[in-house]
Amino acid sequence: MSIINRQLTTAIRRQVEKYPILAVTGPRQSGKTTLLKHLFPEYQYVSLENTDLRSFATEDPVGFLTTYDGQTIFDEVQRAPELFPYLQTKVDKQSIMGQYILSGSQNFHLLEHITQSLAGRVALFKLLPFDIQELKSSDLLAENWETMLFRGFYPAIYDRGIEPPVFYANYLQTYIDRDVSQLTKVQDLRRFRNFVSLCAARTGQLLNISALANAAGISQPTAKSWLTILELSFIIFLLPPYFENFSKRVVKSPKLYFFDPGLAAFLLGLRTLEDLTDRTLAGALFETLIISNIIKQNYHTYRLREYWFWRDAAGHEIDLLTQRGGSFDIFEVKAARTLKPRLFKGLQDFVKIAEGRVQSQTLIYGGADTQHRTEVKVLPWNH
Repeated sequence: MSIINRQLTTAIRRQVEKYPILAVTGPRQSGKTTLLKHLFPEYQYVSLENTDLRSFATEDPVGFLTTYDGQTIFDEVQRAPELFPYLQTKVDKQSIMGQYILSGSQNFHLLEHITQSLAGRVALFKLLPFDIQELKSSDLLAENWETMLFRGFYPAIYDRGIEPPVFYANYLQTYIDRDVSQLTKVQDLRRFRNFVSLCAARTGQLLNISALANAAGISQPTAKSWLTILELSFIIFLLPPYFENFSKRVVKSPKLYFFDPGLAAFLLGLRTLEDLTDRTLAGALFETLIISNIIKQNYHTYRLREYWFWRDAAGHEIDLLTQRGGSFDIFEVKAARTLKPRLFKGLQDFVKIAEGRVQSQTLIYGGADTQHRTEVKVLPWNH
């Protein structure tokens, strides 16, 4: 299969002549290596998963960087933290733009080293599993959103034709055995796996740390630590609430989402459309699909916007909002295939509460038609 065009390509090309170092993070199997090798075939490629090369880099960083003096991609570079101060010295001395490209699947360790040694010298990018536009442009998007819930968005499922259940079973085993053990000292990996499944059951919901910890049989500090691990390895993200009061009490807990709805569905034991009988769960997974897609596109197109949700004590809620100046762009997400007046209520309520500060309203739903109404843009899930 030909390489699927990644939207992040445009942003990387724009920055490669402006920074001496580029860094691409993202989960395992999101396509970082494939993208970088395709974009920069003239660069040497060095994987620091290779124990011999990693020993060379850690024991003799000066000699290592002398050997790899030209344009080089260092993959899984967080495995050799000793390199970073020497990278700083080298790029400061030589001032060659686009000299090194770093990639890694552990966001925390990579960003920690960049912050300490390479601040101001590096352009940062996140490459996540495919977004809807990338699959659509390659004619790989399913006709209905339910199929996408089970199929998910990881490249290997499309590039190598791996059946989603097989891919996710192996992915979880690899993730827990490798990344979790490297990030923290989790004593009970089986309990951690159960914790991940409990998070999947809460995707699209307000995060209640106490209830989650009780369900998992762990302490609240442990639950917070494990959530951080899942965030740093791009399994989940926490969507923060928008705090402005609008003269009402607002919810201040974040909402939990999985970056990939296919992984969430797998963890919940869903394998076929017949398994998806719970309408509430289907709605939460649909919301996960859409919200995660918007967040992925924000990173892939390098818009660098901030997003929130908003909910008050009276039950008024907007699934997603972002700001431009002092005004809001607001989004409501509904799995329904048929447009009915009740689907617009959340948007209408927020417009009244925000008192003239709403710039645009968008309803994203499970149907197939696009409509440009007087005040609301209606978009199908696959737009």
